[in-house]
Amino acid sequence: MCLILFSYWSHQKYPLILAANRDEFYERPTAQASFWEETPHMLAGKDLKDGGTWIGITKTGRMAAITNFRDIRNLKSDAPSRGNLVSGFLRSDEDPVEYIHRIKKVADKYNGFSLILGDSNGLFYFSNTDGYFYEISPGMHGLSNHLLDTPWPKVERGKKLLTGLTSNGRNPSPDEVFHILADTFRPADRYLPDTGIGLEWERLLSSLFIHSEIYGTRSSTLILVDRDNNVTFIERSYVEGPGEYKTVNYEFRSHPGLFEGGSLHVRNDMNGKKDEK
Repeated sequence: MCLILFSYWSHQKYPLILAANRDEFYERPTAQASFWEETPHMLAGKDLKDGGTWIGITKTGRMAAITNFRDIRNLKSDAPSRGNLVSGFLRSDEDPVEYIHRIKKVADKYNGFSLILGDSNGLFYFSNTDGYFYEISPGMHGLSNHLLDTPWPKVERGKKLLTGLTSNGRNPSPDEVFHILADTFRPADRYLPDTGIGLEWERLLSSLFIHSEIYGTRSSTLILVDRDNNVTFIERSYVEGPGEYKTVNYEFRSHPGLFEGGSLHVRNDMNGKKDEK
């Protein structure tokens, strides 16, 4: 997953409106989102190479998503798959705080990542690149291949567009959200980050939707969770470019509900604390 935009407890109907793009090499084998046979309550796509996922949600009131932290200077060739951190949380019964405390002991074995975890306790963020973890505050947020709310052009553009769809209590249609995720606008070079991959790749990766000969946006995901814990999960898997895709649509009610106390009870054992490895 390379772009996650989400409104959290800032809409009158939906505590969570999440829109995300997964960017990956086209050759990497992938299964479209479904309920996993070995974990029937878990809805997610599957990386058929390493067995994990990039985003998912469960009927038992859990959700998780991950993005890679772009740092080619410190890549580990033998690192475990980051996607297993997502599927591991969705399969477990640990709350996000317990799960983060457990994985932080081995977090340095992985290449850089930013992880979002949610359950009835709230929505939480952890990155192994700076070691900080905390409960996410209500509002509009964005995450790409850096830290949460780092103001990269694609993050700021995506947040602005999604805010326009959801402001004043407006209920966005799925097509409107997917239109944002299909945005191919590229900012001027002077606004691009320098992550060590060279200007041509910085340009390619600067748009919300990415397309090239070998790498690009493989799928877009929309997750809506309303105040009655009804979940809508829609995934578009792209064949070639934003105009040709396959869609799956799931609706169910989670129990317990997601984020039931998260907007009211900040976890004192989490907020602002640094990972102790």
